[in-house]
Amino acid sequence: MAATLTTLLTSPAGLPFLKSGSPLWKTALRGRVEELRAEVAGVDPDDFARAVDREMRWRFDAVLTGLERYRSHPYRRSLADPPTVWSEGPARLLDYGAGRGGKGGGGGRPVMFVPSLINRHYILDLSENCSLMRWMAGRGIRPLLLDWGSTGPLERRFTLTDFVAGRLERALNAVLEFGERPALVGYCMGGLLTTALAQRRPRDIAGLALLATPWDFHADNAAAAKRTAAALAPFEPALDSWGELPIDAIQALFAMQDPLQMANKFTKFARMDPDGEPARRFVALEDWVNDGVTLPAAVARDCLTGWYGRNDTATGRWLIAGEAVDPRRLRPPTLVMIPEKDRIVPPRSARALAEAVPGACICNPHLGHVGMIVSAGAAALVWEPLADWLCNLE
Repeated sequence: MAATLTTLLTSPAGLPFLKSGSPLWKTALRGRVEELRAEVAGVDPDDFARAVDREMRWRFDAVLTGLERYRSHPYRRSLADPPTVWSEGPARLLDYGAGRGGKGGGGGRPVMFVPSLINRHYILDLSENCSLMRWMAGRGIRPLLLDWGSTGPLERRFTLTDFVAGRLERALNAVLEFGERPALVGYCMGGLLTTALAQRRPRDIAGLALLATPWDFHADNAAAAKRTAAALAPFEPALDSWGELPIDAIQALFAMQDPLQMANKFTKFARMDPDGEPARRFVALEDWVNDGVTLPAAVARDCLTGWYGRNDTATGRWLIAGEAVDPRRLRPPTLVMIPEKDRIVPPRSARALAEAVPGACICNPHLGHVGMIVSAGAAALVWEPLADWLCNLE
């Protein structure tokens, strides 16, 4: 909201530079500025200034309208969770294939889905009309979704090694008790964790699918990645005192990637029919976005300082239990899905991982980071190809 308000309220300040041809304009914008200057050359300056003011006020009002309609919308997620087949601390493994053959098998190949540590698991089971997990179960696959849970007193002391070589490996052990090697599907940060797990346990994994998983954090814009890492510095006192990175801090770091995204999405929502399915899906997704999870201090430092700042993953310096995570050593069949419109994980970052994995299959859906899971096009462009690949594993 602050970024939106600042951008809109400072719009009139650009008018003198538009008239003077100031060299302050960024190189990438100079061509558009020249076009705009030619378009308004015959327009009365005062009339133009008033038009900018009206547009500025209209846009901010549209954002506020969208926000208010979102806050008052009646939709609430009410899906019941499937049975839990394993738990440890706040973490639990949800079996969406329960009742399709029992623990001994017969319910399709088990596939363990691993989401990010910083978002709730239910993006993969968002609503009655948008659930990758329930859809996969209907395709004869036995999907098991890892819910990391909230950060508790024990987890505040965790490192990424504790999560991968500890909790995630023990969840894998529970799935192996079904009697068949599972496939792993990692989404976003979950893809990094499953990459490390697959390197540690190659004989226990039938296949590895990585969805929108970053690897070379400097491939697209090294300076921007380092700025993201530097943004952790003001939160260091909180990390030391609380042992975790607060949810608001995580939200702020995500907002830095696209400061105007909030304005754009709530302006669009303000135009939707509140009783329509698109509006309900928007509210379901926005509720998930705002239902964040704190990040243990050591993990926050590894992710921001290590991954974004030093690019530890791509440079071979990311260690789990003292061993470098190296995708060139992966042996299970691997599918890498790289959404072409991803603004959270730039495609070049994810492609570096695909190119490092021997014999990896690559799929490039024309969707965004979250859209590849929940958009109207996700079923055709992501769910179907993923299910086909999983069903064809040996």
